[in-house]
Amino acid sequence: MSGQSDPGDNSFAAQKVRSFPHAPGVYLMKDAAGRVIYVGKAKDLRNRAGSYFLKAAAEEPRTAELVREIRDIDFIPAESEIDALLVEARLVKDILPKYNRDLRDDKTFPYLEITTREEFPRARVTRQPKSTGTKLYGPFANSGGLRGAIQVLQKIFKFRTCSLDIHEDDPRWQWFRPCLLASIDQCTAPCNRRISKEDYRKSIHRLQRFLEGHKESLLKEMRRDMAAAAEALRYEEAAELRDEIRLLETLDQRGELDTHAQPEVFFIDPRKGLVGLQKVLHLPEPPRTIEGVDIAHLAGKETVASVVQFIDGLPFKPGYRRFRIRTVEGADDTASIAEVVSRRFARLDAEDQVFPNLLLIDGGRGQLNAAVAALARLKVSPPVVVSLAKREEEIYTTDRDEPLRLTRRSYALRLLQYVRDEAHRSAQHYHHILRRKSTLGE
Repeated sequence: MSGQSDPGDNSFAAQKVRSFPHAPGVYLMKDAAGRVIYVGKAKDLRNRAGSYFLKAAAEEPRTAELVREIRDIDFIPAESEIDALLVEARLVKDILPKYNRDLRDDKTFPYLEITTREEFPRARVTRQPKSTGTKLYGPFANSGGLRGAIQVLQKIFKFRTCSLDIHEDDPRWQWFRPCLLASIDQCTAPCNRRISKEDYRKSIHRLQRFLEGHKESLLKEMRRDMAAAAEALRYEEAAELRDEIRLLETLDQRGELDTHAQPEVFFIDPRKGLVGLQKVLHLPEPPRTIEGVDIAHLAGKETVASVVQFIDGLPFKPGYRRFRIRTVEGADDTASIAEVVSRRFARLDAEDQVFPNLLLIDGGRGQLNAAVAALARLKVSPPVVVSLAKREEEIYTTDRDEPLRLTRRSYALRLLQYVRDEAHRSAQHYHHILRRKSTLGE
């Protein structure tokens, strides 16, 4: 029952939220009858829940009606933002609060889907879940946060997110080259038969236990398994479990979820963008991994570059790289592109890392030629290389003299623009950091 004495205002709830902790958790807003009308998650409970009692929230059309009905508010603490995200989804599904009603539409809001009937189950974000053969978690209020959570959890449980149809008894997979997620130890690469079906499913089972809210019992079970593996002299298995336990115990230190994924509102459909690129560039399959390169400088000084990485059409922030140009003097973008491409792919080749499927250069024919020449000097098998010129948004390729001109509504063009703009933003941000350090001596 609400502690609000006056049913006409929300001052009781506004005062109550001031005692909330600056910590992750879920907040539950209630009406005058004590019914939960909204559930939300927060990295900082006091700041997030308190924002609903500011003047701006009362005047904002999206929140004004909710704010008028709030009479009480409670919270449930969580150990991390990921824990809060999962608790929020479970509560919304169980309670169906009035102002979370749109989350009941599984075609609008995202679910986390695990394909349990596959030999090597995969996890994916979907707004159109299958009716059979999968285990669903959600719905979730924020697709950006969900994608960020998947990337964090993938570092722990190392599950696959690709759409490959993998069968353990198919010998062809022995020769398949895994994607870069295996190279950075975020997937156990069942596509290369690096893990048995039984061991892979153990990891999926642990992931499901965590998603269902059994974190503490899961940790106890994993500690027992680690001790048993060590006692049986299976030291590699024990070490892997030790690392998983450590990451699970420090989820609260993994950073903000939205730094791991693209923003909640994006203007492209990643899947349609990838299929569109396959079609217009005549590729054998959609380019799962795309890297974009851009240069930034101020009057020819402090020239820097960025390389951004997209997986399945979405930014993959751990794969971003930044460079200070070493061999080029003045504002020579073409030569700077050549240096960055040479350094980037020389390192990938030396470390036997997987190349991206598609390399996007910011610029026109000159910048494209510089990148292609740099790859030729390395004597490596290059990825598909294209460039995107800003003025007319023309796409230059290596197999045709005239640039491609796609309609501005093209999903393929929109995805390339997104990669190009993200590379530009990253390069400019790095340049601003260096300028600030140089000017202020930071």
